[in-house]
Amino acid sequence: MHIRRNIRAGLILRFAWKNLLGFLLWSGLVTFGYEYLRAHHGLDIRLPFLPLSTIGIAVAFYLGFKNSQSYDRFWEGRKIWGSIVNQSRAWASQVCGYVTDPVASDSGAALRAVRRELVYRHLAWINALRLQLRRTTIHDRENASYIPDLHLPRAAAHEPRVEDFLSADEHAAVVGAANPAAQLLHRQALRLQELRALGLLDDFRHVDLMQTLKECYNQQGMCERIKNTPFPRQYAYFSTLFVWIFVWLLPFGLVSEFSRLEPRGFVWLTIPFSVLISWIFTTIEIVGDNSEDPFENYVNDVPMTALCRGIEIDLRQMLGETEVPARIQPVNDILL
Repeated sequence: MHIRRNIRAGLILRFAWKNLLGFLLWSGLVTFGYEYLRAHHGLDIRLPFLPLSTIGIAVAFYLGFKNSQSYDRFWEGRKIWGSIVNQSRAWASQVCGYVTDPVASDSGAALRAVRRELVYRHLAWINALRLQLRRTTIHDRENASYIPDLHLPRAAAHEPRVEDFLSADEHAAVVGAANPAAQLLHRQALRLQELRALGLLDDFRHVDLMQTLKECYNQQGMCERIKNTPFPRQYAYFSTLFVWIFVWLLPFGLVSEFSRLEPRGFVWLTIPFSVLISWIFTTIEIVGDNSEDPFENYVNDVPMTALCRGIEIDLRQMLGETEVPARIQPVNDILL
């Protein structure tokens, strides 16, 4: 997620220079062709601007609708992960307060180990979910923090890892599952049943913890719904098609308008204005494309790595741990 208030000009040019160059060449070719054909062959390649402006208005409305729906998908994804943060804190607080031995007068090492196991398995769940949403395996840590369109430095050595929170046997058992995150929640439920049988949880607390697990299942399902349901292609495809039809026709309409001005040299203003208008329309289109899939690890996606690290810090401190990792820092103004 881009966190800087103003996007740096270098970053804009990094994405826009190919389009700007193409628009410059195309508008220059149309303007030169108009002047050459008019002077040497008496041909007129101008288009009336009125129908072109009608197309532009229609495309602008279509882009507005698409971008609104794309942003809704991003914002829903961010709200879901906000709920995951809240549920994670609630889970750790419940585990620390609920898992007790009614016979023992103090909380011994065994109880602390049980609480740590439950909290750490939850940390394994959020990181497994993060990696599943980014379509990487839970041992492919190198690619998990890779942003294809920016080629940012990778933070694999510092980001949370699933295997850091599980025993070797449990990690081996879940890593080959079709849905490791769901299997981890299932293992939490089975472990709670064992603790209830041992007398470390009463019925009320067991039910309350199961409700928290149920909410975690719900949050995971909502993430998977966004991930597995792409933005409707009829909106995405035709939006791009309409924008490029408008962009290719634009110089023919602008040259018609500027050719009416005196002196004749004003016709060359077609080039900068065509480049500017084309860049605005295509940028709006690209913004919508970048927002429609919030879990692909691109520049403006939900910063799941940073959120997982923040959850880890909070939960480990709830366990009383003092040596916790540092928060994920942005790289080139991008928070992973």
